[in-house]
Amino acid sequence: MAGIELISSAFDDHAVLARRYAYEGENESPPLAWSGIPDEATELVLLCEDPDAPSGTFVHWVVVGIDPRSDGTEAGRVPPGGTELVNGFHERGWGGPHPPPGDEAHRYRFRLYALGEPCVLPESPSADQVHRAVDDRRLAVGTLEALYRR
Repeated sequence: MAGIELISSAFDDHAVLARRYAYEGENESPPLAWSGIPDEATELVLLCEDPDAPSGTFVHWVVVGIDPRSDGTEAGRVPPGGTELVNGFHERGWGGPHPPPGDEAHRYRFRLYALGEPCVLPESPSADQVHRAVDDRRLAVGTLEALYRR
């Protein structure tokens, strides 16, 4: 399976995410850029999840229907053509990092999936629902991880 290169001008892979992107900060989604999208892709799906959340994997951002000809998104913007779904805070769009006080740094895993056919998800999907929906359809995937601690 081909790989997508997923990067951000705001942080390096496995580096600390600035407070401005956190829920208690400006709660602005970070800028992302991507390349290596397969020509046969018909849709991109973006997921940001926290696998370290005390109650299980927490969804911070799900965007479906992203234009596969796009190459990224600016900070605080919806990726081109994308539709934001409801996150774990029960809000539509980006919900930045917000680990419990005193926890070690949590991992915030951004995954961009290139799909060969449309993905159907509920309005407020769990991380497992997103994974199940994209696993059999994905042509390529890219991963970028940030760390955050309050």
